[in-house]
Amino acid sequence: MKYWILMADVVDSKLAKGEKLAKELNKLVQYLNTTFEKQVASPLTITLGDEFQGVVNTEEAGLQIMLAAEEWLLRLPDILVLRYVLHRGTIDTPINTEIAHGMLGKGLADARNRLNEMKKEKDRYCIEGSEKEALLNKYWILYQSITDGWNLKDRNLAADFLLLGDYKEVAEKQNRNTSLMWKREQSLKIREINILKTLIHPESN
Repeated sequence: MKYWILMADVVDSKLAKGEKLAKELNKLVQYLNTTFEKQVASPLTITLGDEFQGVVNTEEAGLQIMLAAEEWLLRLPDILVLRYVLHRGTIDTPINTEIAHGMLGKGLADARNRLNEMKKEKDRYCIEGSEKEALLNKYWILYQSITDGWNLKDRNLAADFLLLGDYKEVAEKQNRNTSLMWKREQSLKIREINILKTLIHPESN
């Protein structure tokens, strides 16, 4: 039977501090499993120190989890970047509803192979098995082209814009000039990011 398999790993994990990386990745996985408990068939599980995998109920759930993960990462004190594969493939063994271990099937092998192949590529997002995968992968390329340009301070500010949705509210929270925050909203391309989020997952905003 075919399922939606979500895998992700940390880009350039060898450059990160091992203990800190493991702690942050564990927090992220816990947050995603709690937030999307009803949309996950086999919970996201850290398989290696810098990777996690799981089985989600639908393509839409996988896309929503990817977007949520990206926004959660914006709040970290250091930049942590993930690459993702959302792949529809065969799992031959029963779905483990407790932990994403002990399952076998071509779909899992194909997803992992694709994730490994991406280590040689620039793109960090890959959707496979979707009727609209060509469009989705293009949307993700555009999404990445914007977010990869944000430095650490930009990421925290972008997180506030995405959460609050109004530059005036961001200015009040950050105790900053409203005119400056309007300009920063434009320079960070928050409008474009929100459009892309809606194209990727219509209910994301």
